[in-house]
Amino acid sequence: MTHLAGGIRAGAIGAVGLLACGVLTACGSDGDSGGKDRKTSSAAASGGGSGNGGTTAVRTAYRKTAEEETARMTLRTETSAAGKSAVARGEGAIDLEDGDSTMTISAGGQKVEQRVVDKVVYQKLPPKQRAQVPGDKPWIKIDLKKAAAEQNSGSSNQINDPAQSASYAKGITDRNTEKVGTGTVDGVKTTRYRVTVDIDKLSGAAALKRQVGPTVPMDVWLDDQGRIRRQQITMNIKPTDQPKGTAAPKKLTVRTLIEFSDFGTEVDPKAPPAGRTTDMTGKR
Repeated sequence: MTHLAGGIRAGAIGAVGLLACGVLTACGSDGDSGGKDRKTSSAAASGGGSGNGGTTAVRTAYRKTAEEETARMTLRTETSAAGKSAVARGEGAIDLEDGDSTMTISAGGQKVEQRVVDKVVYQKLPPKQRAQVPGDKPWIKIDLKKAAAEQNSGSSNQINDPAQSASYAKGITDRNTEKVGTGTVDGVKTTRYRVTVDIDKLSGAAALKRQVGPTVPMDVWLDDQGRIRRQQITMNIKPTDQPKGTAAPKKLTVRTLIEFSDFGTEVDPKAPPAGRTTDMTGKR
């Protein structure tokens, strides 16, 4: 798979960018049974403290946020291993219901234009990176549905599977939800919750647990309407599928911070022409 400066793979950044829409779309129906009614009680919106109120607030937040349909989104992903780290930043807009998005990603002094259309990631590479792609075409594509099927068969790293990320909220229970305070995100007052995702409650738990351990910490910041304004996930990943003969760090730490704003913004990404695109699904 094509690499950006700093050792961050283009496809991996695409998967990180999809983290938000994966969580929102898969967990949108997993909160209260009140359908599309946004006029929930103030207790559910503000979340109360730890325990059932906090758990309900966090789990319901995915539905509430997805109901806004679209938003501006920024992300920051820091990957650390063997005493070195690399940072990728992105900004753009996302359809919170189907996951389509447009984004500009910066890493190692380079910028990549990214579009997500129907769960396919398209990335326009910088000129220096195009020579590494067969056909020297400006765009690469990564079909995440096919990648997920490969991961289910054990042929690639499950931690990059957006379906796994999407189910994180299902691992949140009363005993591991805590209100930790309030704060301001992009000028909006929010309540911050810290949750511990129980990996055993997720699909594919056995393989995922070997990579990240029994739990994954996650913080979310909810506004007074119960919508997600910021989310942070930290994963300590143990590589399990490194090709033979290559040096692999014993542990890889990935911290992803995502923020939402300007709900209702216009989002209408288009797939680039097929003749200008190279399919990199499943390739390194």
